[in-house]
Amino acid sequence: MLISLQALRALAAWLVVFHHVMQVFFDFHADSAIGWFLAERGAIGVDIFFVISGFVIYLSTLDKDIPIGRFLFYRAMRIMPAYWLYTALAALIIVYAHEVMPIQDFAVRHFLLSLFFIPAENPGGFGMYPTLNVGWTLNYEMFFYLLFALSLTFPARLRPLLIAAALVLVSSVLARQEWLSNFYRNSIVYEFLFGIGVGICYRRGWIKPGLWLPLAVLALSATAIWHLDRSARLLHWGVPSACIVAACISLEPWLSKLRSLKMLGDCSYSVYLVHVLVLSTGWYVARYFGFDQRWIIAVCMPLILLLSWISYELFEKRLFLSAKSWLNRREPLVRAS
Repeated sequence: MLISLQALRALAAWLVVFHHVMQVFFDFHADSAIGWFLAERGAIGVDIFFVISGFVIYLSTLDKDIPIGRFLFYRAMRIMPAYWLYTALAALIIVYAHEVMPIQDFAVRHFLLSLFFIPAENPGGFGMYPTLNVGWTLNYEMFFYLLFALSLTFPARLRPLLIAAALVLVSSVLARQEWLSNFYRNSIVYEFLFGIGVGICYRRGWIKPGLWLPLAVLALSATAIWHLDRSARLLHWGVPSACIVAACISLEPWLSKLRSLKMLGDCSYSVYLVHVLVLSTGWYVARYFGFDQRWIIAVCMPLILLLSWISYELFEKRLFLSAKSWLNRREPLVRAS
């Protein structure tokens, strides 16, 4: 992956982290401009993630003959093991240390639905959130992967149109039916298409290396995000997110020199999964022992980074590479039989 996008993935993940810092420790009340931005706009990290996801999946499958099963297997092994681990940890906390996550409740049915990315009302009664709350975005990710997998049976030039048609069909028509959750009516699903659109532009050479123009685009996008709320999320946050992704790609010649950004990007998925558990535990420690919240937050940040790096190196990467190696060994045997 481009180093610029790795850096952007890291930024998006940490925006979400600080957004949840404002939620967990301050109930979204801010007394500074930065605090206000993180509380009110930090969730845009999710929108950036979705655009990047559309971009990466589109380009990584272009000009390749990838069987649907292999594509879904790779995506599942990239997403599910870490998600299942941290979902299980969240469930244990909810059941055996409920004071750490007091607004949560546990139900076996909901837990199982969470593991398999099926949207369901949280037992705590606060919306369509899985056991590990941040997993709501992964429900959309897996939905997008499924649609994209189905499009792989068609020529590459038709895939964007087919995926767009499928998203419209599901989110605007089928999601109104009782048998399918209205969770998919959220316009945020179209941000994957923005990523595909950026991928098409990049593929055709329309996104060229530059410095001042992409910096100007970043400044304008940040200004738009500052002034626009999520009431029309696809327009207010989705479009600026797509512009930010395109601008960062244009800055690749400069950002590629910062190799440390790759490590931060590699860890971003684990950052996203683990941070709520760390912040909730930190909030409980501060509340129980009367510690200053600012010191607890200062401890939580490097702890999140450390745990995420360990999670990526010892869990995410190893499991994915092992699963990929297993599939590569198995396929010749299947063809031989």
